[in-house]
Amino acid sequence: MGEKRKRVSRWYFGGLASCGAACCTHPLDLVKVHLQTQQEVRMRMLGMAGHVIRTDGFLALYNGLSASLCRQLTYSLTRFAIYETVRDRATGGSDRPLPFYQKVLLGAFGGFTGGFVGTPADMVNVRMQNDMKLPTHLRRNYKHAVDGIFRVFREEGLKKLFSGATMASSRGALVTIGQLACYDQAKQLVLATGFLSDNFLTHFLSSFIAGGCATILCQPLDVLKTRLMNSQGEYRGVLHCAMVTSRLGPLGFYKGLVPAGIRLVPHTVLTFVFLEQLRKHFGLEVT
Repeated sequence: MGEKRKRVSRWYFGGLASCGAACCTHPLDLVKVHLQTQQEVRMRMLGMAGHVIRTDGFLALYNGLSASLCRQLTYSLTRFAIYETVRDRATGGSDRPLPFYQKVLLGAFGGFTGGFVGTPADMVNVRMQNDMKLPTHLRRNYKHAVDGIFRVFREEGLKKLFSGATMASSRGALVTIGQLACYDQAKQLVLATGFLSDNFLTHFLSSFIAGGCATILCQPLDVLKTRLMNSQGEYRGVLHCAMVTSRLGPLGFYKGLVPAGIRLVPHTVLTFVFLEQLRKHFGLEVT
């Protein structure tokens, strides 16, 4: 009998899967950004979505989609590539999983690196989504993600292009721990029960758990990152931004938690469902 073979992901599958998920969840991400940039809590999730549609039309829910896809092709592609490549090399293609603490450390490193690489696209993404809220004379009116990145570099300099990089990298580390490390661990535990095999239901349950973990871990940093990236010089740094946000009370750091969860959990589920299908049908075969 031939040796049993299995398929592993190619290094770029994570970026492709994240792009597919982003196309489905972008309206939720846009509403989340609008909620987080409110100075006072005036609207909830459905109210904000209705306001966007009434003001600028249904397609306004997809403002900044090109920047969102650009972000996934930098941020998510980098963190998935680092995490899965190192994990697969460390296990040598065997079924022996890494200890959870090693998954956490690997996820933190991959996410931190991906967060830094994806900062320019992330900043443009936030600006494009929030542009409609600004007065007409203050709108930036980026044509698309590449135009936005080029204009920020030309008009505001390289330093501004990486504004919020510390926060984006820290958030990237936390969300990658929540998504990739927790997904691997949850999938390992689900399979260990013997009730489910490596199928769609296992992928769904594991990714749902991972999405919840990622939402709780990264929400405070996500709020600060969004405020810094959308600022026009009113914050002197991360600590000043945190101090201003703290005036809203402890829950100010969890502003938009429900829409963040409603966005991040489905995004996580869709990402891993797409990733597992790409792995199953197009992955590299190993013994």
